[in-house]
Amino acid sequence: MEKFLIIKTGSTFEAMARAKGDFENWTARAMGIDPGQWQCVNVRAGEPLPLPENYAGCVITGSHDMITEGTDWMQATTRWVRGAVNKGLPVLGICFGHQLMANALGGRAAYHPRGLEIGTVNITLTENAAGDPLFESLPDVFAAHVTHSQTVIELPSDATLLAASDHDAHQAFRVGEHAWGLQFHPEFDAEATLHYVRELADMIEKQGMDMKTVRNSVNPTPISANILKDFADYCSKRAR
Repeated sequence: MEKFLIIKTGSTFEAMARAKGDFENWTARAMGIDPGQWQCVNVRAGEPLPLPENYAGCVITGSHDMITEGTDWMQATTRWVRGAVNKGLPVLGICFGHQLMANALGGRAAYHPRGLEIGTVNITLTENAAGDPLFESLPDVFAAHVTHSQTVIELPSDATLLAASDHDAHQAFRVGEHAWGLQFHPEFDAEATLHYVRELADMIEKQGMDMKTVRNSVNPTPISANILKDFADYCSKRAR
């Protein structure tokens, strides 16, 4: 049986965690894997990362922390990811994980000059997505949930840009054959996204965004949700 590693870099809000589990649970559900098929390592809590050779694939969660804080656990995880990708482990980073992936592989993440992106937005594929294992079957434009203030400012020099939104030029990239970063959240559902909109209402209003417009943008995103399942399938086939 293939085993997957989920690197936990943070937690959702307490009320959401009580009701729906935490980021690692959302990720595993979206991947379609059973409890015995995955292991969570909480790097933010100081848990050590295992050898990458023991896993079929790895997903790095989002976080409420900022990648520019550059804490010891962030730096250690960055080094691990760089080594794991070099050894051929398929890795997929989500939001904060996407930014950490970029830093690990030669890019740079920082605050987005246009500020917060939140709600449900349209993601537009680039022409490079046509040959990508996770993106080639997707429509040219699809909906996805987002909530982030930081972003990948500079892609790694050898990265392939796969998708963008009106707000963010780097919504998805791939390095090599099997290292992906996603700025959007395929593991979020509409309920979770609305919860984030409510929790971040002050920030939304301070940035001059209309709360009603943001709330009304939130809709189900079945197409983006399938990306994590496709990643798990890709890893399983590769491990056989």
